[in-house]
Amino acid sequence: MSQLTSAIPAAAALAEDWAGAVRLVFRQGEEIYAQDEDADLIYRVMRGSVRTTHLQADGRRQVGDFYYEGDIIGVEVGQAHRFSAEALTGCEVLALRRAGSAAYESGRVERMIWAATASELQRAQSHMLLLGRATASEKVARFLMEIANRFRGEFVILPMSRQDMADYLGLTIETISRMLGRLQADGVIEFSGSRRYRVRRPGCLSDLAAA
Repeated sequence: MSQLTSAIPAAAALAEDWAGAVRLVFRQGEEIYAQDEDADLIYRVMRGSVRTTHLQADGRRQVGDFYYEGDIIGVEVGQAHRFSAEALTGCEVLALRRAGSAAYESGRVERMIWAATASELQRAQSHMLLLGRATASEKVARFLMEIANRFRGEFVILPMSRQDMADYLGLTIETISRMLGRLQADGVIEFSGSRRYRVRRPGCLSDLAAA
């Protein structure tokens, strides 16, 4: 009963903040918004997971980040999206126009945008440090630890591919596979299939991630 009553205010706040939003459903691999597209909408992930990517002039792809249930995506400082967003899994999102909605007129959208921008900045700074200073083993360990901490449970699902991980961490897919194999051989993690793992030695993984 207490869980139900605590969920009611959260649901009411969501309905108020996202009043006028459109609910959209995407299949795995479908594009939610494109790079350089006008950023006149913001989105909240309600179900599933999303990947953002930036295609560079030479054709190389950089994965920006991964987003999960409850995350807000599509927030930009400028007028256009610097990254595209695709559904990693089947997903459902709420899409809200930044201007013209009741939530926008009341100032709630601006507050959401400021909060989401602050979160994006923090994530970007952490990602920059990860790319610039960490070794390959540290990068992979930190990535696995962050996902395990977010989705607590015996087994953790990786919705992204090994190539996605490589493009996010600035490594090759061969290096990703080698680091995952080493962590499993050392008994730090245990994979059940290619995208399902559990942490067997949390302290060891945490030490590797913090090295």
